[in-house]
Amino acid sequence: MEETPKRLEVITQYFSDFSEVQLQQLQQLDEVYRYWNEKINVISRKDIDQLYERHVLHSLAIAAVMDFTGSPEIIDIGTGGGFPGIPLAITYPDISFHLVDSIGKKIKVVNEVATALQLKNITTQHTRAEDITGRKFDFAISRAVAPLKDLWRWSKPLLRNQRTMESFKNGLVCLKGGDMATEIAESRLNPKIWNLNEVFDREYFKEKYLLYSPI
Repeated sequence: MEETPKRLEVITQYFSDFSEVQLQQLQQLDEVYRYWNEKINVISRKDIDQLYERHVLHSLAIAAVMDFTGSPEIIDIGTGGGFPGIPLAITYPDISFHLVDSIGKKIKVVNEVATALQLKNITTQHTRAEDITGRKFDFAISRAVAPLKDLWRWSKPLLRNQRTMESFKNGLVCLKGGDMATEIAESRLNPKIWNLNEVFDREYFKEKYLLYSPI
């Protein structure tokens, strides 16, 4: 690309190694989501103009912290309109992402976006995570879907108990916001926590966190 489009600057100021194809895919997100959001509302009207900060960059916090290596298989639980799975699939074209949601119309949008962007590393499933059988993954990812205790209960049976990446054992990676103390206590987990305001120095990321719980 001759010049990075202005709307992508919120992404490229933190991620500088995207290829031209990846930048084009990121740029397409705005048009494709606006089109499908008019038909099937998956992003709030007030958020669609902040797509790159509130949805794409937020999703990419996982890439900023975890930096997936090798070829892990990743399940996105309760993907909604495709977050965090679609931005991560753009970032990691050689990693397989399985995006699941219990609401069929949301999976339709995910499929349409993946097709428009020619993302070959995405599969989808209209189901609840707890109903998935016969499949195993290396990581489960999620963004603002359910309490930590439920995410762990759903994801644990789906995770391989091994180390796929040298730096991180397989586990659950989720994006959360607000006061996490009660939620963490109820989960009986001891997750590693990153304050996203320290990862991305932007007002929006105050009181937003990334939690990682190994299997």
